[in-house]
Amino acid sequence: MIHNARLLSFRNITDTVLQKEAGHLVPIEAGTDIPFDVKRIYYIYGVDTQTRRGFHSHQKLEQVMICIHGSVKISLKTPVDGEEVFLLDSADEGLYVGPMVWREMFDFSPDAVLLVLASDHYAESDYFRDYATYQQAAYRYFSQEVNKP
Repeated sequence: MIHNARLLSFRNITDTVLQKEAGHLVPIEAGTDIPFDVKRIYYIYGVDTQTRRGFHSHQKLEQVMICIHGSVKISLKTPVDGEEVFLLDSADEGLYVGPMVWREMFDFSPDAVLLVLASDHYAESDYFRDYATYQQAAYRYFSQEVNKP
């Protein structure tokens, strides 16, 4: 199990019109369904099936990733937990990724659309892009987290 990461399930309301299914509505509310106030939203699509993206961690930023169409795999790892791969293939499920978790996105289906909700605006200074530098900082971070009263 990866620290600072977990799957979230959202309500999926099936609408009916004249006794026939008329689609789905998935309401997502910051502070209720998302454990932070959303300050930025972006989405990734049109990624070649052989392409890997990500290769970074954030110092403070929190995110929820939702594959609203198609599928994608997300590899999360920390130096204290190892690696876990999550398959996102349902629009009513999201992956919470907190601070200091290295992520890589891969195996995008041709029709994948990955929506990302973020706790803050873009700041390059929040990124770790070098894995060795990230590892050193993450060891310190998770050691402090484990030793909190």
